[in-house]
Amino acid sequence: MAEGETQRVDIAIVGGGLVGASLACALAPLIDRYALRVAVIEAAPLGETAKQAWQPSFDARASAIAEGSAQRFRSLGLWKAMAEQAAPIRRIHVSERGRLGATRLGAEELGAEALGHVVPNAWMGRVLHRRLGELPLAWHCPARVEAITPQPEGYRLALSDGGVLEAGLTVLADGGRSGLKARLGIASQESPYDQVALIANVAVSRPHQGTAYERFTREGPIALLPLPGQQMALVWTHATGCERARLALADGDFLAALQAAFGDRAGRFRQVGSRHAYPLSLVTARETIRPGLAVLGNAAHALHPVAGQGFNLALRGVTDLVDALGEALAAGEAPGALATLQAFEARRAGDRDAVTRFSDGLVRLFDIDSPLLSHARAAALVGLNLAGPLRRGLARRAMGVER
Repeated sequence: MAEGETQRVDIAIVGGGLVGASLACALAPLIDRYALRVAVIEAAPLGETAKQAWQPSFDARASAIAEGSAQRFRSLGLWKAMAEQAAPIRRIHVSERGRLGATRLGAEELGAEALGHVVPNAWMGRVLHRRLGELPLAWHCPARVEAITPQPEGYRLALSDGGVLEAGLTVLADGGRSGLKARLGIASQESPYDQVALIANVAVSRPHQGTAYERFTREGPIALLPLPGQQMALVWTHATGCERARLALADGDFLAALQAAFGDRAGRFRQVGSRHAYPLSLVTARETIRPGLAVLGNAAHALHPVAGQGFNLALRGVTDLVDALGEALAAGEAPGALATLQAFEARRAGDRDAVTRFSDGLVRLFDIDSPLLSHARAAALVGLNLAGPLRRGLARRAMGVER
């Protein structure tokens, strides 16, 4: 595409990360059936390519992929490759520090091999981008959207690489700090948790056997997700400001503090990788659709990581958008038509609101420091563990196979 040249596309996806790339891959059947013209704009240069040898890193960040999300990737022909570097979640153990109550969810109760999987983000991106390389897409990378202007039939996007796109449908999948969303006057409702998530990978002294832990402590929840070998991904929530001292600790002192906070359920913590921290808020866009525009992923909703539902919720949004587009195209409607996007929003609303309420309520419930409430929470965890149908229902929701 020559500098200054204007190109007309049916769909422009702003953001080539995990959500945007998943959407582009999911559009493949519609691209083939309806000769859709699709463009992807990504600001960051691509890292590893399919031609480079995969070098797994102890410090690589990973995402929890629910079984329902794995099924969606299977339908796209992507899961076999993703599973090469995935660790299965076979059990989930939920408990509160200092209390006897606990809930255990097992894949075997549902006749499944796994409740979910943990996949390194870099590997997931590699698989997605390898598939994108096989599709007839207009790929702008690295490039940014310098200006976005509504038109009678979509949006005009001026790119930093000098190109101009006129898109019937523009999808914002450019993350939680979407500058374009703000430029378009799409406000977000933000509820800070006054918490910071400290993330790192740790090595443990014994095999985790595919167990994921959710441990609620007085400081905040601690999540441990299984990784290949005897490694686990740590998400340790702190009150804002309290994370600084932990970030500054020597590795041995950090592991000792983690051991004291979490206990011995996972064994002894032997090694920690690089540590990072980011503030936590519940953020929801007040608008997720306009004529010619849809908002996906963290640009639409950013959740507390306690329930591990953020990417899985975003991927269901991808599926619902593609389904709505398929029905519209079959009926001869344009991808950016308001009726098409209203059908997408109708699909999303119930699931999005239920998951948001669940994750937010869980955080706030365990954030209340009350002896009476602590006893009630412990009793609830014990009761849930004894109530088979309720526990199995929670497991199916955690798997993302029941909405």
